[in-house]
Amino acid sequence: MKKVLIINASVRNERSYSRKLSQLFVDNWKSKYPQDMVSYREVGTDIIPGIDESWIAGAFIKPADRSEASERALSLSNELVNELKEHDIYVIATPMYNWSIPSGLKAYIDQIMRFNKTWKFRSGVPDGDYVGLLENKKMFILSSRGDTGYGENEKNGHMNFQTTYLKFIFGIMGIEDMTIFSLDNEEFGGEIFEKSKNEIFETISSIE
Repeated sequence: MKKVLIINASVRNERSYSRKLSQLFVDNWKSKYPQDMVSYREVGTDIIPGIDESWIAGAFIKPADRSEASERALSLSNELVNELKEHDIYVIATPMYNWSIPSGLKAYIDQIMRFNKTWKFRSGVPDGDYVGLLENKKMFILSSRGDTGYGENEKNGHMNFQTTYLKFIFGIMGIEDMTIFSLDNEEFGGEIFEKSKNEIFETISSIE
């Protein structure tokens, strides 16, 4: 049995296409793997607090040296990191906001980017050689975007700080098996968006 974690990042509910993508993913996955467990982590409509000085003070020292304040500051982070470690497959469903990711998803990433928990330095000293500690995990990134052409070497590729960032940051945490599905052209609507929807819905429905 696999454990699947759905991470929804949109601040919208019924009008969110990234949520439609994650629901389509879950429906397809459950139809093929009914024994698997699916959990949800809401980072779009639930507030994920940003890190602060107490968080930083506690995250980069040995647990035995932490103050009571830093222990409290890390409590949610510990919960989120443990949740990641307990699951096998991650599904991030996120819209593109201002060519990047929603602030809630960024706050979530700040909480889980934990030294000696999700990453470390290979040599043990800050030398830029990172080693990810989330091993043998698989990730699906389901993105929704208003325009198109955000792929590598495409017309808007230089403005894609959404999926490129997510690939980079979760790669540092050790996730090598990543698949990206993007629903584009939302701002155009009409026939061009319907075509995009049909294509991406069909693709997600075929995930094995």
